[in-house]
Amino acid sequence: MAAPPLLDVVLEAHGGPARWAGIHEITARLRSGGFALASRGKPRAFRAYEARIATTEPRVVIAPYPRAGRRGVFDARAVWIESDAGAVLARRENPRAAFGGLRRAVWWDHLDALYFAGYALWNYFCAPFLLRRPGLLVREGAPWEERGEPWRRLCVTFPADVPTHSREQVFYVDGAGLLRRHDYTAEVFGGWARAAHYLSGHRRFDGLVVPTRRRVYPRRRDNRPRPFPTLVWIDVDDVRIT
Repeated sequence: MAAPPLLDVVLEAHGGPARWAGIHEITARLRSGGFALASRGKPRAFRAYEARIATTEPRVVIAPYPRAGRRGVFDARAVWIESDAGAVLARRENPRAAFGGLRRAVWWDHLDALYFAGYALWNYFCAPFLLRRPGLLVREGAPWEERGEPWRRLCVTFPADVPTHSREQVFYVDGAGLLRRHDYTAEVFGGWARAAHYLSGHRRFDGLVVPTRRRVYPRRRDNRPRPFPTLVWIDVDDVRIT
């Protein structure tokens, strides 16, 4: 299935495919938190950190994590915590499969939280260019009005080999072609975790346009967000492109 023309508009608005092709890694200084992590016993796990996000494969390195002198590594098959010298201190293969247990419905360990943060950051910073990845199905959906502003929508089906929140997701696009909202179900929390994720504060960093403020709220059955609680918040302080 051919990608809809709207995707081309979105790609250009965020820096263009040619610029993205020359990027191998995005390094971001971030602060984040919210009710979702607090509900799993990790309210301060990601208060201030640096994330190195690969653009060609699912891979993110977060430091410091879970404390000074340590860093967390996420890739498509495993997560692990290592010392600054590179010694592996804890590792989990196939981390997604571990979320089916009862314990993870009430409490996460450091590797659980690392998996969630790793795949989420990789998705967020690689979008919208991630939507060109082979195997994704992308179509334009019905338009949407958000507080009187008309937005267009891209409906995306992710294949099973892409680590992400859920297979079915929707991206909302404003008149300038910028991503402004992202809907999904955060399945590692549960099938009930329907989210409306808002993006703002878009800035250009070395040719790449990046939203610097993200706020995630529960999504009602009528597709409107609930005003509270803030499930996840992410603020981007700086971005470096290599």
